[in-house]
Amino acid sequence: MQDPSRQADDATHFEWSLTNNEVDNLIEVEDLTKYFPVRGGVLQRTIAQVKAVEGVSFNVRRGETLGLVGESGCGKTTIGRMLVRLIDPTSGSIKFDGHDILQAKGSDLKNLRREMQIIFQDPFSSLDPRTPVGDSIGEGLLVHGVRNSRERHKQVLAIMHKVGLEDYHAKRYPHEFSGGQRQRIGIARALVLQPKFLVCDEPVSALDVSIQSQVLNLLKQLQREFGLTYIFIAHNMSVVEHISDRVAVMYLGKMVELADRIELYRNPQHPYTQALLSAIPVHNPKIKRERVILKGDVPSPLNPPSGCRFHPRCPVAVDICSKEEPPLIDLGGGHLCACHLRQPR
Repeated sequence: MQDPSRQADDATHFEWSLTNNEVDNLIEVEDLTKYFPVRGGVLQRTIAQVKAVEGVSFNVRRGETLGLVGESGCGKTTIGRMLVRLIDPTSGSIKFDGHDILQAKGSDLKNLRREMQIIFQDPFSSLDPRTPVGDSIGEGLLVHGVRNSRERHKQVLAIMHKVGLEDYHAKRYPHEFSGGQRQRIGIARALVLQPKFLVCDEPVSALDVSIQSQVLNLLKQLQREFGLTYIFIAHNMSVVEHISDRVAVMYLGKMVELADRIELYRNPQHPYTQALLSAIPVHNPKIKRERVILKGDVPSPLNPPSGCRFHPRCPVAVDICSKEEPPLIDLGGGHLCACHLRQPR
């Protein structure tokens, strides 16, 4: 039986979906590709390319949370960093609120950074150990023209209160905080500029399970209060189910499935998604779930397989899978899947 809190959450989600028939996209990504050069020899010439992300397209609706999942090395974090212009793509386009952010330079790019922020996976390494956390949180305000120290301090304390920190914490250093508190500091630093969009790059993976739920609930509360839009990157499928409105599944630089959260968890279509979901622990020991065991390791992005990149590990692969790459098609209701077995005949 489904617990009452999950039923209430699903009801809210359905209401959200019904009232958003007129889709308002904040982020529009088309054919996004990123290759990293591998250099070698005395002259350090490019001898190969790591195909981290290749031909990925998706939209993020205003006010929603899009979960991005997949194994390590599938390109999740690379996509997140490209969305906030920490790295530039090899090709493709990224539109934020209707504007092509890849064309932004100088002051235009600086102004854009107020609207798009990132929360990093490791809250300790993302903070300067020699700087009080209050100064770290307020640094963005200083860069963006808030020169009055009193006004800056006031805004820092206000956002610290929002994330559950106290005034005296502003004068402390990162090593004096727990992991959960450091992540709250990272969230405060991202929110102090009042952005519209946040990339959450595995923000709870380094935290204890009890602290994870606190941070997730905080992110949901802040989203409701400030009208934020999230890309939530994670490995943990249970965490993604808790916080996401839609979920995109990545495999070796390609997006293989994208669907509404409820639809994807109840009716996964791609064999890779089915394998990921089968690995979620079941809380009731009386319920038996059939595990999908994948053979072998993830192929190297230096030399990805031909055709469908998942076919060497796929338990239901057929001949065409090794020869032709399946397109990402709509199976109905916005449920996208890239699998030859799901293609119309």
